[in-house]
Amino acid sequence: MESWQGLIDSGYRRWLPVTDRTPSVSLNEGNTPLLRSRHLSDLTGCDVRLKVEGANPTGSFKDRGMTVAISKAAEDGAELVLCASTGNTSASAAAYAARAGITSAVLVPAGRVALGKLGQAVRYGARIVEVAGTFDDCLRIARDLADHHPIALVNSVGNELRLSGQQTVAYETVDALGAAPDIHCLPVGNGGNITATWRGYRTFHTAGRIGLLPRMWGFQAAGAAPLVHGEPVAEPQTAASAIRVGNPATWQGAVDARDESDGLIGAVTDEQIFDAYRLLARKDGVFVEPASAAGVAGLLDRHDRGLLTPGQTIVITLTGNGLKDQDASLRDGYTRSRPARPPPKSPARSPTRPWRQHWADNKFGSKALVAQGGRAPRTPAPSLRRVARSWVRDGARMSAPTHARAALDGRR
Repeated sequence: MESWQGLIDSGYRRWLPVTDRTPSVSLNEGNTPLLRSRHLSDLTGCDVRLKVEGANPTGSFKDRGMTVAISKAAEDGAELVLCASTGNTSASAAAYAARAGITSAVLVPAGRVALGKLGQAVRYGARIVEVAGTFDDCLRIARDLADHHPIALVNSVGNELRLSGQQTVAYETVDALGAAPDIHCLPVGNGGNITATWRGYRTFHTAGRIGLLPRMWGFQAAGAAPLVHGEPVAEPQTAASAIRVGNPATWQGAVDARDESDGLIGAVTDEQIFDAYRLLARKDGVFVEPASAAGVAGLLDRHDRGLLTPGQTIVITLTGNGLKDQDASLRDGYTRSRPARPPPKSPARSPTRPWRQHWADNKFGSKALVAQGGRAPRTPAPSLRRVARSWVRDGARMSAPTHARAALDGRR
């Protein structure tokens, strides 16, 4: 059995805009798990599958498009790649640029990017520019720079290379299921993912690989839902930072995916998103970043309102790994335990039994610390059972080996 070598060197190469001259700049992206969610399936009466895109090299679906975009940039001899990002694109662009030996720069909205994602871009060597504004401001500046300088812009806006790579989610889904699902749910921020996924299904339909096409269900955060309201949102607000976009760059593509598939783009509250975020981790063992849970939140909302027909096959794209935004996990209901009790202090030395210590040769030929003029005081060590009980009772965050060693030393 051949090992997976990434999208460009896979059987999907024929569907990608690459030639024999195109180098393969890959981190073995793609081929992500399609897990059946037993909990969601039992709850909804449907066959619900989770496409876990957090298993990609930099932890998000962005790697699918970036391998193509950076490979083509390398083919064209690019010396600098640039992107605007809410986090995931910056991490992916920086990683693939590093792989290709190309300098990268990213524009991010100041104070609005999860530190885990920003830390990735920093570690990959990207030049980070924080912009006092929104993602939309960052994208406007990035476009202007690319228009006036020899820079390869790798945002998905107008970038067919990125979108073609992201279409492979649909290809893998069809190959895994043997057909297209009835419904494909996913979060919507900038609109590129729903656009690309729909195009992937259409490509396979045109090629005769599938018969029926799925309905595309996209979900935005209620405080950042321009596609739902039909107009840009000047100050988008949501704790799901990856979809905090007020004016999607791929607006028309997202609308086309919705309309052509007889689908929908709806809104879910942050409360619904975080409920789904917790559910995925606790019921399915899948840790996602908050924005990734928007598709699950939307599905549950439709189910709660009686708008879901049982018996359907439903795929939900989980766009990013929870390790990218660990602060969100800690903010969401984490309570610190009480600190551990300090170890008991040594008893006071007896004034009537003075003692002193000095180094002396022992029978093994090495130095040992010995006491003269009396016995050295001994610090009582708690028993192992007593230590264990204190951990349970206090919920202490302490080093168990250290205390266990103290107990053993006390018995010698």
